Amino acid sequence: MIYLDTSVALAHLLAEDRRPPESLWREELVSSRLLEYELWNRLHAAGLAGSHGDAARLLLARVAFLELDRTVLERALQGFPTPVRTLDALHLASAGFLRERGHEAPVATYDERLAEGARGIGLSLFDGL
Repeated sequence: MIYLDTSVALAHLLAEDRRPPESLWREELVSSRLLEYELWNRLHAAGLAGSHGDAARLLLARVAFLELDRTVLERALQGFPTPVRTLDALHLASAGFLRERGHEAPVATYDERLAEGARGIGLSLFDGL
């Protein structure tokens, strides 16, 4: 199981210079429901929802989503050892929720601040990027 961050999903959809390996998409992927909102927000902002919408729907269909329930939201309110942005706090709280329930899910991210936050709370990073 791998925790998928929005930075990796967008890099894949937008064919950026730094893209995840195809093997990532054969893994069991999980993320916060936040991924869906961030992804569509960025596509709409860039005027790419029409041209990339089908690919986005296919990508999202591969992901198991954690809802932003009270437990996750309360954890995000507690702060982290390193400064993180609000949406990163929600992703970290979600990934931490999985770990607390015995599911190791390395975080796949291209976002250095999120990666630092993940390491700060003892989460591993997906090393296949």
